[in-house]
Amino acid sequence: MAQYEQIEFARKEDLQAIVDIYNSTVSGRMVTADLEPVTLESRITWFEEHDPDRRPLWVLRDGGEIAAWMSFQSFYGRPAYDGTVEISIYVHEKYRGAGVGGVMIEKALAECPRLGVSNLVGFVFGHNEPSLRLLRKFGFQQWGLLPGVAEMDGVKRDLVIVGRAV
Repeated sequence: MAQYEQIEFARKEDLQAIVDIYNSTVSGRMVTADLEPVTLESRITWFEEHDPDRRPLWVLRDGGEIAAWMSFQSFYGRPAYDGTVEISIYVHEKYRGAGVGGVMIEKALAECPRLGVSNLVGFVFGHNEPSLRLLRKFGFQQWGLLPGVAEMDGVKRDLVIVGRAV
């Protein structure tokens, strides 16, 4: 299915598809802490903060469709943490469970040396076992737990911090 050569830095015209994939996860209350869909306009600054040589935003294309996207974001915003980035991966509904998430993680791990990244961290809800299982498969370990820090529809949810040295 997906190959590395199909993963490329996102273009401005990809932003609507990126937002649509993100918004498709909101109602499930398993992937994002946003409680309402986000707008394209609200994501423009976020999009522009990405840089292919430092903090990329990649898309995986399957023909003319974006199957998934992945971003690297600075962790904690202080210079001493420059080698640590937060990884986020979102997969189009049609491609979930098809191995696309693993392809994206492989891409992330392969690119870390070029980007000067020594640690990847992720923030995953404790009840999101599919994502936690995927990350563990690629050597991520639990580095922290924030119990009950999110409340969605009256239910308190834990946030698991996972990480991996690269």
